Amino acid sequence: MIPPPPAATTAAGPSFSTSHFRAEREADWIAFDELLTKLERRGATALSSEELLELPVLYRATLSSLSIARATSLDRALLDHLEALSMRGYFLVYGVRETRLNRLRRFFLYDWPAAVRAVWKETLIIALIMLLGVMTSWSLVAHNPEWFYNFVPAELAGGRDPRASAEYLQSTLGHGKAAGDEETSGLHVFATYLFTHNSRVSIMSFALGFAFGVPTMMLEYYQGISLGAMMALFASKGLGFDFGGWLFIHGTTELFAAVLSGAAGLRIGAAVVFPGARSRLQAASDAGRTAGKVMVGVIIMLLVAGILEGFGRQLITDTALRYGIGTVMLLLWLGYYYVSRREDAT
Repeated sequence: MIPPPPAATTAAGPSFSTSHFRAEREADWIAFDELLTKLERRGATALSSEELLELPVLYRATLSSLSIARATSLDRALLDHLEALSMRGYFLVYGVRETRLNRLRRFFLYDWPAAVRAVWKETLIIALIMLLGVMTSWSLVAHNPEWFYNFVPAELAGGRDPRASAEYLQSTLGHGKAAGDEETSGLHVFATYLFTHNSRVSIMSFALGFAFGVPTMMLEYYQGISLGAMMALFASKGLGFDFGGWLFIHGTTELFAAVLSGAAGLRIGAAVVFPGARSRLQAASDAGRTAGKVMVGVIIMLLVAGILEGFGRQLITDTALRYGIGTVMLLLWLGYYYVSRREDAT
């Protein structure tokens, strides 16, 4: 009498147990992991010819192990390990790795402008809020000059207040009789204050965006207050156009950067308030990636504004030329950000 064949489960059980499976294939996984580590740390030049030939073979062997592990429902820890190893191997063996130069090129050509375009609604809102701050202080100072002292501290005004003469105020703009005098050598103190103030408020506007965007909007409103007061002062003396040129040469870059920083903060705040189908944490995280790219650009813009303020404005005293440079800078930023371009394959 012929004995019955052994049950399928009897044969399959030991053959596909986790310990037996590991014993047969773990050496390949370890070898593959070591090659990937060497490739990550030192690049392809660190691998010998034999190791380069062995790399795709071990990759396919790992994929085969993963396929069997999934089909036979082996333990979850082993599946996770093989999936992570396979994914890591895919990116290192077949993935396209960019050089640092290419990453920088991609950021400046595509990622940064795309991030700014993504927050265009927030940019408009913040620009209107800052304009409201300028108009508020302008209106108050124009109707009652005593309001000026509430918006611009005396130590920063340096004599540039409602009691100053038009001649004195004109000299502080860099093209009056006393332009070379030490005590009236221009609005250097106020300019330094304005730049430092705008930079600090820009960073705070972004950092406080998570608080539903409310502190961000308040800070951006406050940012326009001192500027509007100073504009109203010079306009009251018939020097509004000259003061505008003094400000315009660097202000189109500096204030644009301030608006973008507020927009980045507001994007995060809006994501927290209106997360949609996502959790608030996930929505804030997604918004933060876009806002972070915008803020990298804001820092660069502030550096450019500092150069324009420190050199261009002091060396160029012609008001029309100041307006011209400021206008060119504004058009360059608008074109750079909002003229869409097709991303190339590099």
